Amino acid sequence: MFSRASSLTKLSRGCRYLLRPTPAYISQSPFSLTARSFSAVGAAMADTSGVTAELLQKKLEDELEAKTVKIEDLSGGCGQAFQAVIVSDKFAGKTLLARHRLVNAVLKEEIPKIHAWTPKCYTTEQYEALGEREDRPNVVLSLEL
Repeated sequence: MFSRASSLTKLSRGCRYLLRPTPAYISQSPFSLTARSFSAVGAAMADTSGVTAELLQKKLEDELEAKTVKIEDLSGGCGQAFQAVIVSDKFAGKTLLARHRLVNAVLKEEIPKIHAWTPKCYTTEQYEALGEREDRPNVVLSLEL
């Protein structure tokens, strides 16, 4: 029991400067910065990823010979979250996991820069069959070949 107390005492001695009370004149200042104001400033100054829907679309069309690539930026333009519908004959005979791996290999430089990436990969036949259903994936930005 005493050894535990002594280890806590050592810890508190080492960290005592972190737990000092804030002087009243600092905390009552009208210009004091709170955690909330720091987070708001941080969010406003956050760097964008530099990745655009157009960049992803061009790369997928070129390397996968995609018939249709539709990409939607879900992040409001900062390039942090994308949803994609990709139609390519290179997906024929591949499982869903193999299709995603193929797409991720094409975008290996871009994916680490973004927060969320949701690809939906179809063959031409699968995508045409979806055209008859009402829940067909709909994405804002599209460029069809």
